[in-house]
Amino acid sequence: MGKTTRYVGMDVHAATIAVAVVEGRGVPRSLGVIENRPEAVRRLLGKLGEPSTLRVCYEAGPTGYVLYWQLTRLGVHCEVVAPSLVPTKPGERIKTDRRDAEKLARSYRSGDLTPVFVPDAEHEALRDLVRAREAAKKDELRARHRLSKYLLRYGQYAPAGSRAWTLTYWRWVRTVRFEHAAQNATLLDYIAEVEHQGQRIERLEQSIDEAIEKAPATMKAVIEALQSLRGVAKLTAVTLAVEVGTFRRFERATQLMSYTGMVPSEHTSGNRRQQGAITKTGNNHLRRVLIEAAWHYRHRPGLSNRQRALQKQLEPRVLEVAWNAQLRLHRRYARLHARSKPAGKVITAVARELVGFIWAIGRAAETSTATRTKAA
Repeated sequence: MGKTTRYVGMDVHAATIAVAVVEGRGVPRSLGVIENRPEAVRRLLGKLGEPSTLRVCYEAGPTGYVLYWQLTRLGVHCEVVAPSLVPTKPGERIKTDRRDAEKLARSYRSGDLTPVFVPDAEHEALRDLVRAREAAKKDELRARHRLSKYLLRYGQYAPAGSRAWTLTYWRWVRTVRFEHAAQNATLLDYIAEVEHQGQRIERLEQSIDEAIEKAPATMKAVIEALQSLRGVAKLTAVTLAVEVGTFRRFERATQLMSYTGMVPSEHTSGNRRQQGAITKTGNNHLRRVLIEAAWHYRHRPGLSNRQRALQKQLEPRVLEVAWNAQLRLHRRYARLHARSKPAGKVITAVARELVGFIWAIGRAAETSTATRTKAA
C-alpha cells in the first residue's frame, strides 16, 4: 500500500510560521506556530515524516524564496503560490494565521492554488539589479523635480531655447545665485542629489552589463534576440527576460498577455457581455517597459542602427518575427489612431499585441539554445 501524501500549508511571516497539515480526505489540523528559522523548519519536517511524502506550499511575500530553497534542498516538494489567487469565501469575517495555514493546506490538496515562477539564485540576483536601476531612475526623476520646482518658485527660468537637463541647462543652473545663504545651500543640496542619482544609475548599468556577460547561455540568447524588436534595447530586453523568467512556461501568447495584466477585464452573465479596463493584475515591471516600447510603433517601419548591427548575429526566424511585428503593430496603431481612439488605449492595445511577438522570439531563442546545448 502506498504512503499517504501530506499537504502542508504554511502562513509565513518574518519571525514566525503557522503550520497546518491535511492528509487523505481528512480535515486540516493546525500544528501550531514555529520560528521562521532553518533549524525550526528542519525539526518540523523531521516530525512530519519522509520528505518524499510531503507537499508544502506558502504564499509569495516579502520573505522571498529562502524557505522554498531550504525545503527543496531537503528533498521536499514545495510550491510558492500567488496570494491574490487564493480562494476566499465572501462570508468570512475572521482571519488568523492558523486559519490561513489550514486554508492553504485544504486548497493545495484540492488543486485550487496557482503557483508562481521561482527563479534560481543567479536569476533573482540579476532581477534585483534591474529593479534597483528602475528604482534609481524614479529617485532621479524625483530629485530633478525638486530642483526644477525650487527654481521655478523663485522665478528662475532657463535661457530660451535650452532643453531641460542638457549641458546648456546645467551650465545655467550652476550660475544661479540667491540673496540668502540658506537658499544657496538648499540649491546646492538639490543639485548634489541629482548628480548623486545620475552616478548611481551609471554604476548600476555597468553592473548590469557585467552580470549579462556572466549570465547563462539561454538568458543571454533571449536578451540578444529580443533586441531585434523596435523599441527594445538592452535594458528593456534584460527587464523582459528577468521578469518573465522563462518563456517556455507559457504555452500560448495569450497566457503571457494575461501575466502582464494588459488584457481587458470582463463581466459576462447570460447574454450580457461587458468588457472594461485592463486588469493590471500582472507584473507591473513588464507593463511599464512594454508601454514604453509600444510608443515606437507609431513611426513607419524601418531598421535603426542598433537593429542593423544585429542582422548578422541573429537567426533568420527571429529577424522575420521582428519585422512582421513592425508591419503589424504600425498598422494597428494607424488604424486605431484614425478612429480617434484615446492615445493611452491605442498604445495599450499595441503593447498587448507586442507581447505576442516577444513570446514568439523568446520561445525561439530558448528552443534553439537548448538544441545547440544538447548537440554539443
